[in-house]
Amino acid sequence: MRRLTGNGAAAQKFTDTVGVLTSWDDGMLTIARRDGEIVRIPQSALVAAKVVPAAPARRRGPAATYGELARVASRGWRPVESERLGEWELRAAAGYTRRANSVLPLGDPGLPLDAALAAVRRWYGERGLPAYVQTATGAQGTQEPLGAELERRGWVREVSAELWTGGLAPVADRAAGAGVVLSRRAGEDWLARYRRKGVSEVALQVLGAGPSVWFATVPGTAAGAAPAAIGRLVVDGRWAGFAAVEVDPGLRRRGLATEVMAALAHRALEEGASAAWLQVETGNEGARALYRRGGFAAHHAYHHYRAPEADGS
Repeated sequence: MRRLTGNGAAAQKFTDTVGVLTSWDDGMLTIARRDGEIVRIPQSALVAAKVVPAAPARRRGPAATYGELARVASRGWRPVESERLGEWELRAAAGYTRRANSVLPLGDPGLPLDAALAAVRRWYGERGLPAYVQTATGAQGTQEPLGAELERRGWVREVSAELWTGGLAPVADRAAGAGVVLSRRAGEDWLARYRRKGVSEVALQVLGAGPSVWFATVPGTAAGAAPAAIGRLVVDGRWAGFAAVEVDPGLRRRGLATEVMAALAHRALEEGASAAWLQVETGNEGARALYRRGGFAAHHAYHHYRAPEADGS
């Protein structure tokens, strides 16, 4: 996108922005840059635009900063409500998953740490939610010092998982994706296999939100049966994020998860993505083995710290 910036004819100049056009609403264009930065351009300032051909699909895992991946992962699992505190993002979704109900601290909150944490606790308290802060370790630009400061203040680490990355093309190469049905929404059949039972309207909002969301289903072996396997994909620029890859326990080790991921990877490649990411719990050895075979490797670990109980003072 090429636009005019500056005030007055003498001060104006052309500025180019390259990225993925994620929305164009009410006279405002939103662009997601490769580094994860979000740029908003008034339609009135737009001078010209052109489509940049997709980069060739990479066969190796991509290089990426923690900040880029943290922003991509957040856009792929959007909260229902969010608010900025400096460079921190406060996220809430009625308690549905810690990822959508925690602070993503990617810079300076604009306040001393104690004041920032007090503001965080008030914000979540107003919504009847516990206060969580998501931190990371094991990658450039992560928040080891912040985690240490939280622990010093009595915040408790409750959950840890890892974000893995890999090349997208090898995932598509592993199978044809035959027999996998793709949809833009999570239908009743897809939800029948999803491990989180009793999915609420808020959960459906989180599942369905993202730059370009796809749901994969392998139909069940009998009429009316729950699907044999499911999966979810979010395409966001060069990145494709996999989630909710689940298989009927009685049909495991038959390659169904590989077929689901391959079908989703083919779709992501068609949309111009070249890199893949996913999140996996540290104790899920079956999933970790599957992802290693697909060429994935750990990029960083992320952790959720819960605020200590109020002391009554």
